[in-house]
Amino acid sequence: MTNHNPVHGTTRRGFLLRGVLGGAAVTVGLPVLDAFLNGNGTAFAATLGGGRLPVRFGTWFWGCGMIPDRWVPKATGAQYDLPPQLQPIKAVQEHVSILSGFDVLLDGKGNLPHLTGNTGVRTGGPVDDWLAIRAPTLDVLIADAIGSGSFFRSLDLSADGNARTSYSYRDSRSMNPAVPSAAEFYRKIFGADFNDPNKSDFTPDPRVMVRRSVLSGVTEERQALMRRVGAADRARLDQYFTALRELEAKLALQLQKPPPAEACAIPAEPFPLPAGADITDVQQRKHNHQMMAQLLAMALACNQTRVFNMTFSTAASDLRQAGQTTGHHQNTHEELIDRALGYQPTVDFFAVRSMEAWADFVSALAAIKEGDGTLLDNMLVFAHSDVSYAKNHDVQGIPVMLAGKAGGRVKPGIHVAGAGEPISRVGLTLQRVMGMAAESWGIEGMNTKRPVSEILA
Repeated sequence: MTNHNPVHGTTRRGFLLRGVLGGAAVTVGLPVLDAFLNGNGTAFAATLGGGRLPVRFGTWFWGCGMIPDRWVPKATGAQYDLPPQLQPIKAVQEHVSILSGFDVLLDGKGNLPHLTGNTGVRTGGPVDDWLAIRAPTLDVLIADAIGSGSFFRSLDLSADGNARTSYSYRDSRSMNPAVPSAAEFYRKIFGADFNDPNKSDFTPDPRVMVRRSVLSGVTEERQALMRRVGAADRARLDQYFTALRELEAKLALQLQKPPPAEACAIPAEPFPLPAGADITDVQQRKHNHQMMAQLLAMALACNQTRVFNMTFSTAASDLRQAGQTTGHHQNTHEELIDRALGYQPTVDFFAVRSMEAWADFVSALAAIKEGDGTLLDNMLVFAHSDVSYAKNHDVQGIPVMLAGKAGGRVKPGIHVAGAGEPISRVGLTLQRVMGMAAESWGIEGMNTKRPVSEILA
């Protein structure tokens, strides 16, 4: 039974939607809407399963780029050479493609350090202000397309211990916060809500059944409310109900026995970092990152998510060596170029450590057998930084790497030289590989209809 006025009364927490399900009354709270307020917005108004193995997608980010002469291979195609900063990936080179020389085109905008390049890569358009981000990031677009069949639409992780280190945005005001530690990530994935897909028995939790019923019982009221409110309220409600729908889908999955996942094995809970551990220290960061990478690999194998973001170091990287007060970012600007070497040796050190972490990440995914291949074979990981040469905040030639075969859709282990082409070509390619019908992608001068065909199988 549906009431003609879908909004009913207030509580100390706000307005409610009320419905009836199975003869019982159900209610769902609402955020404060313009429709509830007076004209000045200062007070409430007077009236009112099985099949093919899934293909996953993820991003991996590191800050402050590289030194081009020491990172960019000279040879293109397969069996590309490994300059000094790429030497750490030698053991996983067969899985990793290098995309060099792709640019963020500024379109007359300023280059806001460590923002413009990063958002240009992820949104297909340059910005010089955080609030000017005009489109969802790539991971959000792809998660909307493929993420609904798993318990988490996407997972955001940061190895630096800070939940606000995230470069995943639905819009400029909607950052997706990150899980900042391996111990917290373990509890999130393998805690009380986890259903082992390989257990023979399965009993739905009755508390979950009740929570799902509450959400399902107000469907008609929600639709009626959306028809009555203005555009601003509809946008606010759409975001709110999207979150509720995701919760309802998650609860629905808890009421079903998950399909078997041969590669899924519940790992041991990791020890938290010791008290006082300085997560800016490169060795501590790599340790936390390694544990998170191994847990993420198993979360993917257990079908907990199909989309993820992993941040190794922040844009304007905060990494430093043990006992040193000057970090990676500061060194990119202040360290002198060694005349004998021809480059900044400390900056080089951090770039090499970042590539070691990337190799660890790829190895963790390739180590899990899945079907007749590996977990990595059934995914595509998109790695990039925020600049190319950090000393100058260059956004030309931002380094990009891809790992995995995307279920046979991508050729791994090649080097493609972009020669100044817009980096939005990479983003368009990723969307098409993940099955999205994207005819073009990018904003203004970075809009493109041309994928990077060299990597397509």
